[in-house]
Amino acid sequence: MSNFIGKIFGWCYPFLLKIGFNDTLASYSSLLINIVLLGFLAYGIYVVFRLILVTVLVVIAKRTKTNFDDLLVNNQTAKYIAHLIPFLFIYKSVPIIMEDFVSWEWFFAKTVGVYIVLFSLWISRSVLNAFRDFLKSKQRFSDKPIDSYVQVIMIVLWLFGVFVIIYEIFDIEKKAILGALGAISAIIILVFRDTILGFVASIQVSLNDMVRIGDWITFDKYGADGDVIEINLATVKVRNFDNTTTTIPTYSLISDSFRNWRGMLNSDGRRIKRHLLIKAKSIRFLTDEELEKMKKIQLISKYIDTRQTEINSYNKTYHVDKSLSINGRNMTNFGLFRKYITNYLENYPGLNKNMILLCRQLQPTAYGIPLEIYTFSKDQRFEQYEYIMADIFDHIIASIVYFDLEIFELPTDKENFEA
Repeated sequence: MSNFIGKIFGWCYPFLLKIGFNDTLASYSSLLINIVLLGFLAYGIYVVFRLILVTVLVVIAKRTKTNFDDLLVNNQTAKYIAHLIPFLFIYKSVPIIMEDFVSWEWFFAKTVGVYIVLFSLWISRSVLNAFRDFLKSKQRFSDKPIDSYVQVIMIVLWLFGVFVIIYEIFDIEKKAILGALGAISAIIILVFRDTILGFVASIQVSLNDMVRIGDWITFDKYGADGDVIEINLATVKVRNFDNTTTTIPTYSLISDSFRNWRGMLNSDGRRIKRHLLIKAKSIRFLTDEELEKMKKIQLISKYIDTRQTEINSYNKTYHVDKSLSINGRNMTNFGLFRKYITNYLENYPGLNKNMILLCRQLQPTAYGIPLEIYTFSKDQRFEQYEYIMADIFDHIIASIVYFDLEIFELPTDKENFEA
């Protein structure tokens, strides 16, 4: 290689002496001509190798089934390699061209050496980015924090690159560089504190499967409520449902509390847990005449017949005095309404009947008696879930009047005035 380069650039100086240039003028003129020639040759090498590498990579990408080579094309890996080759040629040519100019040779050689290291890092980055995109295209890795691992590798490569650049420029011994790095390790840890914490957090998040890309999380501390779109060393990006983006420090995922809705989305239903407040004074026993009237409600007509027979049989057996409704066993409008709601939910098509389904009475409050619906919708999607829940409560609120019950509401100014 050196002999070949020597033949390319070694002709100029003897030729200039032969045509009458003195030694000094021949040296400087030869240097100038060789530098111009080196520039043209380097550019020509770049054009040729870029054409060859890009063309070859594109042809390979079209003929192979895997999309990894396509991603190499998209990340311009061939372009960076095409840039590196002429710099390697320049690095080998500089000592020959500037053999008589030692100080200049040192400057140009060090500068070219730094560019070679930088282009090597850019090539590594493009390959890693292609590998990252390739893994993300696979279902198995699509929800993993691949960005974090790529960033860690790039940090290590950049540290190694800085080490090589320092060694290249200052010719410092490797042991001295390592000793200096050890001495300033405290400063390094301080500077890269968030990166180190983020790396540790990324590993723990991945190993414990706490968060995946695509998960719906709620993080009240940072106002995040939406889907995770990116996990890297420093931050986790959440696209909220109002299309804003919240950035959360990665370390917060293991140091603070947040809610991950993945379990709900992967389950067979989404919970509906909502209550109404019933006025206590509207709850009462039902008379036989009222029960006969309520038998027209189809969902509870059979229940009323069966229940009424059981109650009458019990009261007759124990000779209960029914001159007062409180004596013996009776049906209340509230209890019958709860049964009606239960039957209604069991017949509602949007609910998962294999999961908990109940209508229950909670602890009475100063505002009334809470009547809670606890069930699960089949569809976990936000829009459908809200529609199902609203449809159920529309019916319940409209039905309550048929049982002579009242929903608690704070009085309005108009009601206070009329009172």
